Amino acid sequence: MLDVAVAKNFILYLTPKLYAMTTLGVILLILTVLILILDPILEKWKGFDIIKDSKKWMLIGLMIFGLMLIFNPFTRTPAGYRTFVETINGNEKMFFNPGYHFSGFFSKTTDYPDVITTVFSQNEEDKATSSHPAFTIRFNDATKATAQATIRWSLPNDEDKMIQIHKAYRGPERLAKNSLVPYSRECLKFAAQLMESETHYSGGRSKLKEDFRDQLQNGQYVLEYKTEYVRDTLSNEREKITTSFIRIGKDGLASRIKSDIQQYSINVDFAAIDEVDYEEQVDRKLAQKIEQSTLESVSKQALITAQQEALTEKARGEQMLAKVKAEQEADKLQAVIQAEKAKEVAQQEALQAKYIADKIAEEGRAQAEANKALVSAGLTPEQRMNMDIEIADKVSSNMAKIKFPEIMIFGAGDGNSPTNPFDAVGLEAYRKIVDSMKGGQ
Repeated sequence: MLDVAVAKNFILYLTPKLYAMTTLGVILLILTVLILILDPILEKWKGFDIIKDSKKWMLIGLMIFGLMLIFNPFTRTPAGYRTFVETINGNEKMFFNPGYHFSGFFSKTTDYPDVITTVFSQNEEDKATSSHPAFTIRFNDATKATAQATIRWSLPNDEDKMIQIHKAYRGPERLAKNSLVPYSRECLKFAAQLMESETHYSGGRSKLKEDFRDQLQNGQYVLEYKTEYVRDTLSNEREKITTSFIRIGKDGLASRIKSDIQQYSINVDFAAIDEVDYEEQVDRKLAQKIEQSTLESVSKQALITAQQEALTEKARGEQMLAKVKAEQEADKLQAVIQAEKAKEVAQQEALQAKYIADKIAEEGRAQAEANKALVSAGLTPEQRMNMDIEIADKVSSNMAKIKFPEIMIFGAGDGNSPTNPFDAVGLEAYRKIVDSMKGGQ
């Protein structure tokens, strides 16, 4: 049974031939036959002569020309096609260039498209040379899926190869039906056997397409199978695991099964796996994996967030600790500065007090010398009393002028720093002067 698309293409090709050459030949043949039949009848009945007997050879010529048009010796090759011609004496040849070619009388022609498109789809493709429904493939883990694919085949431009193809298949529809379509199915099924369904939906689509195209062009892989028994760690039961792999030849290359595709040099211009629809159990497994992956992603994100928050809190604590430490260091430094400042102020005040005390002592010694002189000269009791009163007033007023330091630092008795407060401010010397003044009296 011819494919609908192939039949449409074939009719489209025949249409210009029928209406251009064959139809014209048929019309001429019918006209000449009618004239030859009606001419004697009309001549006897009406006395009307359609054509003179001396010119009837022209009708014979038109009849022969009409027969030539009907059995057209020319063939037309449309663009995008090549034409196989089998002549009346059995010669075979191919026309690859578009246009009209002389094929000979009573020759048989067959058109082949330059590119044959085979489609496996749930929906019928009008533009495909050969359209077929999607088919079932089985992965290495025994799960199944329905696959849709599109392949474009480029026929060889070699005349001998094309003649061999025509002898083997007698037309493009048989070539597609008996070779290209089953070969495409087998290649995709073999490619699916090299992976598990989980590998495919986890990113193995490109690998499946690569294996599929490689087998289409270079031949099917020879597969080997290895069976192993492993013990399940949970149930402690033995499980049978069968794996498939490509057989490698002595030359280190993959072993292949050659087909007509390689024999006739048919090239694969394009190959695509349009869709892979998994069976229900694979879809459930995929949904569970997606859900698990989503939960893991959410948990991982929550963990990252918690870790980030912990690091943030740690950084904040370190920042606060550093701030407190800095404040304490600042307070400590400020206290040291204030202590040093207070020390310097106390030292200055002590020096100033000593200076005043020394001044008072000096003044007291001078007064004592003066009083001594007066006493030596002889004083009356009234003068002595007034002098004592004056000395007491002088001492009191000078003592009131002394500004004692708020902080006084004393040494350890090494001679560099006074240990007696009176010595520190010079009062001890002043007191001795006063006592000596009284003793001198």
